[in-house]
Amino acid sequence: MPNRRRFLETAGAAVVYQLAAKGPALRAASVNDQVNLGFIGSGIRGTQLIEDHKPIAGVNCLAVVDLYDGCLKRAKEQINDQIMVGKDYRAILDRKDIDAVVIAIPDHLHKKVTLDALSAGKHVYIEKPMTWSLAEGPQMIAAEKASGKVLQVGSQGKTSALTAKARDIVKSGQLGKVHMVRMSNHRNNAQGSWKYAIPPDASPQTIDWPRFLGHYKNKAFDARTFFQWRCWWEYSGGVATDLYVHLLTWLHEVMDVQAPHAISSHGGIYKWNDGRTVPDFMNTLFEYDGFLADMYVNLETSYRQRPWTIHGTEGTMHEERNALVVFPEPEDLDVQGYGTYQWPREMREQYYVSKGYLPNGRPKEPLPPPKEPAVVTIDRGLSHAEYFIKSIREGSPSRENATEGHYAAGAAHVANASYRQKRRLEWDHKTNKVRG
Repeated sequence: MPNRRRFLETAGAAVVYQLAAKGPALRAASVNDQVNLGFIGSGIRGTQLIEDHKPIAGVNCLAVVDLYDGCLKRAKEQINDQIMVGKDYRAILDRKDIDAVVIAIPDHLHKKVTLDALSAGKHVYIEKPMTWSLAEGPQMIAAEKASGKVLQVGSQGKTSALTAKARDIVKSGQLGKVHMVRMSNHRNNAQGSWKYAIPPDASPQTIDWPRFLGHYKNKAFDARTFFQWRCWWEYSGGVATDLYVHLLTWLHEVMDVQAPHAISSHGGIYKWNDGRTVPDFMNTLFEYDGFLADMYVNLETSYRQRPWTIHGTEGTMHEERNALVVFPEPEDLDVQGYGTYQWPREMREQYYVSKGYLPNGRPKEPLPPPKEPAVVTIDRGLSHAEYFIKSIREGSPSRENATEGHYAAGAAHVANASYRQKRRLEWDHKTNKVRG
């Protein structure tokens, strides 16, 4: 076990929770458990979501819509030639045999398609961020509640076994009182900065450009905008809604909080000055009741950084190679060597003796060694996609509902507003009002 031994030797005084390689699968479906899916959007993320849902027992992938011909061809390659394909998502919503839709489209189109799907009686999996703007959140929450359908937002980290274990450790008090959480995301290549490759056949003949524009009208066709839409405010919230939302969803679950009450952001376009309007670097301080969360994205470094670290009064926890590592705080023996360094020798010796030490400052007995690392294996549990199907089959609550989706996306929207307005903003997430 050389790799594990090397890891434990570098972990220090820690408790390590290592995930097992395999976990329980969703129960096998019976004939009455069949769930028929339609996919709205089969771009990069939509293609991945097809792969996530396709292997689940009893799930039938019946239809795919996308605005680019190449994506529709790719979807047939993924599923089969018999699936229905097209460019108008309403063709899926009109089908009575489709139970649920999986939506993975540009952010500015999320609200309309989601509301239409719920209105059509479909269960909805909506890729994060749930919303394009702060104002859209309450509308989508209301629609979810009125529909009686499952709406699950796609921030996969919320439902992982790693997240559940981290939450348990925090709630157990093992870390003491937590006053600071630090989170980050590093990237440094064109793909990671959303400069996705543009297919050679991209044209108004292969792409339904008017449908892509949505409420934006009279913009000339531009293939770069279509395939790299995350680079502009009109269609995306940039690093905050793409990358912060993953971290915020995780944070809210682990720390058992709903939303921050104040937010301050800084950043800019430092490397990818390619015509984009969203920043490639952003650092935001989120203020919660009792603790701060310092979060940043840097698109000009590939340095491997731990995605998060939780600092408590009794210990610090971070993620390391798909494991949780807990470093206990050393015991404060209340014996100061540095703090008494300038004292006269006799006075210093008396001080040490008064603390039960030898006059030279050494302990009379060897101090107890630090705790040895311990490894605990846990099952991975169900995937985020499997939880969606489970909720549909069993009528159980969504594992990431519209309210939770709004609080994560909303915090990112306010972070963007702070960046653009260059000031600290306060957010009342219950009323959805922002002031600064």
